[in-house]
Amino acid sequence: MPTETNQVFDLFASEIPGFVAASLVDLDSGMTLAVKSTRTDFDLAVASAYNSELVKQKLKIMKALGLQTTLEDIILTLGDQIHFIKILSPTMFIYLAAERSSANIAIVRTVVTKNCHRVG
Repeated sequence: MPTETNQVFDLFASEIPGFVAASLVDLDSGMTLAVKSTRTDFDLAVASAYNSELVKQKLKIMKALGLQTTLEDIILTLGDQIHFIKILSPTMFIYLAAERSSANIAIVRTVVTKNCHRVG
């Protein structure tokens, strides 16, 4: 894992209340390129692979609708977690999960967006 990515993921963990995990993901393969997790029971490899399929499907939907724009991010709110996907390039994205009881969607989005240029 690149040192810069480690530092950014450490920053996510310290600045995002309820941080659970983050990964840098290759969109085509769904493989994790870098990971940080505070929970051993949170399988980032599985989450990353399935989220790559989610991103691919959203891109297909945009194409089918003839939308002439780019996908920036996806926010998913679950009963107890926030999942955030930030698109970095046509081939990479950051996936982040945080506890909904202590995290704030605006803070998650701001912290990730502000620092995503340092990843990869």
